[in-house]
Order: sequence, then C-alpha cells, then structure tokens
Amino acid sequence: MIDRDLYIDKMKAKMDEWDADLEKLQAKTESAQADMKMHYEEQMERLRQQQEEAREMLSKMADASEAAWEDMRKGMETAWEATSKAFVDAFSRFK
Repeated sequence: MIDRDLYIDKMKAKMDEWDADLEKLQAKTESAQADMKMHYEEQMERLRQQQEEAREMLSKMADASEAAWEDMRKGMETAWEATSKAFVDAFSRFK
C-alpha cells in the first residue's frame, strides 16, 4: 500500500512544479502575437482549471478515511495523468 503522507507530499511538490510551469507559459503568452495570444490564454485558463481541480482532489484525499483513500488515489492518478499531458501539450505548442 502507498503511504498517504508521502504520496500527498509528492503531489504537492508536483503542483509547485506546475505553478512554475504556468509562470513560464504565461511569460511566453505575454510575448506572443495578438492572434496567438488569445489562443494561448485560453489554453492557460484550461490548465489553471485542471490544476485547481487537482488541488481540490488532493485536499479531499488528505482528509479521506482509510476506506476511501485507495479509491481517491486511483481517481487522482487518472486526473494527474490528464493534467500532466495537458502541460506537455501546452509546452509543445508554446515553443
């Protein structure tokens, strides 16, 4: 079984990385041409929403009972993979 505290600490560290990634993407958005800027801002908003959903899920996981913990962890893994892919996709488009 995965240690809950270690898992939550790992996820929080990844969220901090995403915060830094969002700042980098925001800087690229600021320097983009007007037509691309709107497109980039829309992508940034979707990333922020996904990140906020992940933060909420992580908060709920920290407070979950042992019985609910494993099910929530599996859901978090799925959400995590989708958000990670969205960040990778965004970085590839912003280059």
